[in-house]
Amino acid sequence: MSSALTIRNLTSRPVDLIKYEYNAIAPSLSQGGMINITHNVTSLFRNFTTPAAPPVAEPATTFIQQDVSIRIEPFTSLQTDIKPQKPNETLHLTFETEGEKHRLDTPTLSSRSTTLNPLTENPRFNYTAVHLLEHSHLTLYSSAHLTSWMRSLKDDTPLSALSIPGTHNSPTCHRALPSVRCQATSPPEQLDNGVRFFDIRVQPESPLDPSKDGLILVHGVFPISLTGTKYLRDLLVEVYTFLDRNPSETVIMSLKREGTGEATDAQLSRILRDHYAGDPNRWFTAPRIPYLGEARGKIVLIRRFGLDENLKQEWGGAGWGINAENWADNTPNATCPSGDICVQDFYEVLETVNIEKKIQYSQAHLERAARCVCTLPEQDGVSANQSPKQPFFINFLTASNFWKVGCWPEKIAAKLNPAIVDFLCRKHNEIDGAAPDQVSGDGSTGIVVCDWVGYRGNWDLVRCIVGMNAKLEMRERNA
Repeated sequence: MSSALTIRNLTSRPVDLIKYEYNAIAPSLSQGGMINITHNVTSLFRNFTTPAAPPVAEPATTFIQQDVSIRIEPFTSLQTDIKPQKPNETLHLTFETEGEKHRLDTPTLSSRSTTLNPLTENPRFNYTAVHLLEHSHLTLYSSAHLTSWMRSLKDDTPLSALSIPGTHNSPTCHRALPSVRCQATSPPEQLDNGVRFFDIRVQPESPLDPSKDGLILVHGVFPISLTGTKYLRDLLVEVYTFLDRNPSETVIMSLKREGTGEATDAQLSRILRDHYAGDPNRWFTAPRIPYLGEARGKIVLIRRFGLDENLKQEWGGAGWGINAENWADNTPNATCPSGDICVQDFYEVLETVNIEKKIQYSQAHLERAARCVCTLPEQDGVSANQSPKQPFFINFLTASNFWKVGCWPEKIAAKLNPAIVDFLCRKHNEIDGAAPDQVSGDGSTGIVVCDWVGYRGNWDLVRCIVGMNAKLEMRERNA
């Protein structure tokens, strides 16, 4: 038997629960009459969160209604006296924040996350809830417009302090060989739904001819599509189009040379510099982590390749691009020699029983990121150039084994993604028995790199990651 309902407030303002009521679910709903309709409708609402559940249809009968006064402070959890729901019950919760009332109807008929219905005209606040029924646990996030969620953050925020959703082998959404396809949705759809980190692997098409710019998108030695060659040039057009429409945003792009042939890293670096990333209005290629204001409207280059000798002299001899050249292979935790990247990239899940180990490594890296406290420029008299260095924490929720169906990317993601949603909602940056002021970290997730996110319209993992920026936003607001 589950315990009474626990509510966790991961927003920057106190939230008061002022009323709850239970209803019996009407047969027309509980027998599945509306579930398919609701599932189809939700695909239309991907810029925000999953739409709120429709009201319970008559003749549902209210049999418990209770006015209460339960305050949940920011970034705290509180166990209530509200009993767990039975299978034939819906629970209606009314919350209040600074005079605004919002109502949640749960469970929803389509997804675990839902927006709360504002009961006030022109509300200032918007909330998303994730209800983990099996744990009798409800988490509240501030709703973000996923197409432009970075606009609420200040320009002088170090990019490495943010909680950033990413995708692994980002353009591999096409029909492809087993274990090559890693994504359910296209790069433009990923961007529109909050993804801001792309992992890209390329193969130079004509490396011996410096006038040729062809860079083929690959995954390992394989092309990403069985229906024709795909090129980086076309992908970049999609990214530029998104950034032109949403100038508050940035896209961090990790580039690595893979594929077949005799091309070298030096050749790749020249092609990128001469044909792609030479425009400072489109690319941030300094060998350091930027502030958000420097990166808005641009692609930030993380390079997983070595440089041509001439490019080593860029930026006063510091090189070109954020240096992730010496990326430790198959690691649960390692820092690149540059100090700019701390990565979890354990990917050799050879048997399904090892998925649990991957989950543990991923959770541990989330906690490393959460413990960091970003020094905000000009805060307490500290100037930007004196700010301590905080690396990008890059956390791959990805793994595969080509030879075992149960370990293909989509199979691992089906277990790992929900496990991370659960962890973020219930445990991330929370110490049992500790008061909020004893949990010193900003609660960032770092860059969380996912497979098969957005499958069947489920962007819950992205919403949870973006929602973890709330504590940093509160610090910026109060600075």
